[in-house]
Amino acid sequence: MTEPAEFRHTTVLLDEAVDGVLARPDGVYVDGTFGRGGHSRALLARLAPEGRLIGIDRDPEAIAAAAAITDPRFSIVHAGFADMVEELADIGVHQVDGVLLDLGVSSPQIDNPERGFSFRFVGPLDMRMDTTRGQSAADFLARADEREIARVIKDYGEERFAGQIAKAVVARREAGTPLTRTDELRELVARTVKTREPGQDPATRTFQALRIHVNGELEQLDQGLKSALRLLAPGGRLSIISFHSLEDRRVKQFIAAHSKAEFDRRAPFAPPPELALVALGRVKPSETEVRANPRSRSAVLRVAERTDAPLASAKGG
Repeated sequence: MTEPAEFRHTTVLLDEAVDGVLARPDGVYVDGTFGRGGHSRALLARLAPEGRLIGIDRDPEAIAAAAAITDPRFSIVHAGFADMVEELADIGVHQVDGVLLDLGVSSPQIDNPERGFSFRFVGPLDMRMDTTRGQSAADFLARADEREIARVIKDYGEERFAGQIAKAVVARREAGTPLTRTDELRELVARTVKTREPGQDPATRTFQALRIHVNGELEQLDQGLKSALRLLAPGGRLSIISFHSLEDRRVKQFIAAHSKAEFDRRAPFAPPPELALVALGRVKPSETEVRANPRSRSAVLRVAERTDAPLASAKGG
């Protein structure tokens, strides 16, 4: 079935991300966030006949969309990319030449009111990327105490009014009218948050925070980065697109932690330790792309390469 036009996705940093990850055309690659397959299709177009691509996604709608790709070099797995080591082992893949991750939420998820990701649409307060499991945002707000709600909104939304919002959520719940819909949460936040940056809806940070928490996005990212490093063959590449500072900071710190050799003062004459990664670059969308797709404006692409070379011969060392 063809997806409604309003739910279609414009892939961000398409060529840049594929250029970054494609170490060798005849290799094995993972698109850990298949979405609607923009990056996967571009990768397949550039893979050699003996190449292979495995798509991974948590969203059942993304898995259904992947059925439209009939290329025998492609296969799809319903899972989170944090579990890619185990999932790929189940299909006989233990090493890959590249892992591409396009983090965050996709346009079809945002634009479908039934998914509950956006305050711009009226719908159930769900926000789960995998609708077959886990608690929804409404479930969380119905059960968590005020301190936990405030922590989530503050830590994941960087919201300075987190305490007041949490207090209002709990007060409404105790009055017998728990939040169940996106418009209810948006209105509650609007009444609670008195000031906001020009052009930003007061509910933006709260919706982001709840989505990140419900989906365990930062935990998924931390585990996914470790899994990707375990899978990468020497010379293999990581190509990761982030959309907010909480994600990008983790990616940047992970690459830095695995691309710097720590000097051991206790053994000054020991041979230099081997590096796991070499950072290859950071890319932002062009002005042309941002004009064509405003949602790309906050995107950051980071690329790194797996290496087992000692510090003295490692690229960029």
